[in-house]
Amino acid sequence: MLVFWDAAELGHSPHFFLQRGMLRRHLETPDRAAALLAACRAMGLAVAAPQPADPVALARVHTPAYLAFLREAWGAWSALDDRGAEMVPNVHPGAEILAGCAVPPAGIIGRLGWYTADTACPITAGTWPAALAAAATALAAADEVARGRVAFALARPPGHHAFPARAGGHCYLNNAALAAERLRDRGAGRVAVLDIDAHHGNGTQDVFWMRGDVFFASVHGDPDHYYPWFIGRRGERGAGPGEGATLNLPLPLGADDAAWLAALAQALAAIRAFGPDALVLSLGFDPSRSEPLAFLAVSDEGFARAGAAIGRLRLPTAIVQEGGYNIESMGRLLSLFLDAFLAAAAAS
Repeated sequence: MLVFWDAAELGHSPHFFLQRGMLRRHLETPDRAAALLAACRAMGLAVAAPQPADPVALARVHTPAYLAFLREAWGAWSALDDRGAEMVPNVHPGAEILAGCAVPPAGIIGRLGWYTADTACPITAGTWPAALAAAATALAAADEVARGRVAFALARPPGHHAFPARAGGHCYLNNAALAAERLRDRGAGRVAVLDIDAHHGNGTQDVFWMRGDVFFASVHGDPDHYYPWFIGRRGERGAGPGEGATLNLPLPLGADDAAWLAALAQALAAIRAFGPDALVLSLGFDPSRSEPLAFLAVSDEGFARAGAAIGRLRLPTAIVQEGGYNIESMGRLLSLFLDAFLAAAAAS
């Protein structure tokens, strides 16, 4: 298994986000990637640098205007006389505004609100280079998978909350969606995306909502009580050609191994029925009971069992890193998951 990693991913280093009306220390730090990288090297996995992200590939998922915003945002922000050290929006267009005659404003403060979904995705000088590097790892992993192999994209910042034209939830470019589109472009007739992060992959769902060639399944915390709040319920099944190609399996607060693995089994059965040629796995470690937010309560053994269950699909798989914020446990969980996954995938 090849691991794709680019040191530019360390350049994004936000300091805070808003939660329940309070400033919180940002959890999505460079130390996360360092812990995962150390675990990969301890496992003896080969680590490779990806080729730079192809602009054409980025435009398969994200709009040109949004990509231009991310590319230009820090320069425009830096030109303001009175500004903070990080770009955080103080206004967002509401549903009524978006349904009317609203257009993105020219000024950077208004554009920041237009192109971000929440206050959990501050932009710094290193954000765009880091997001590009993370996207490059996902595209490189997909290229490896298109050759019939398995690969791990050590992507940071994560991506599954990023919409085609909006950042959110620590995410800027949707790495999993980019990998799925790349696999389609490389000849996979049908691709499944399985998201086992504790948070629903709302951006990924949106990208493929009306697509019948990409099946999206997500096991996550109940959005009535957990981020992303507005999307991720059982009744959301896709629309148009994509009707039936979305499966959401929300879980209640405190759901343990039994509930999580049972939901995962439902998702895997649906993926088998879909019959994909390749799999993209959005891998998050935030379902762990040792996490700072700890909405779910999955044990270390639960992650090993999940790895084995997904490995038994025996599909060419691009594993794309999403969340997980306990620096001390992430490397251990990655090792447990990958060891079980690779063993199961190799079994006859």
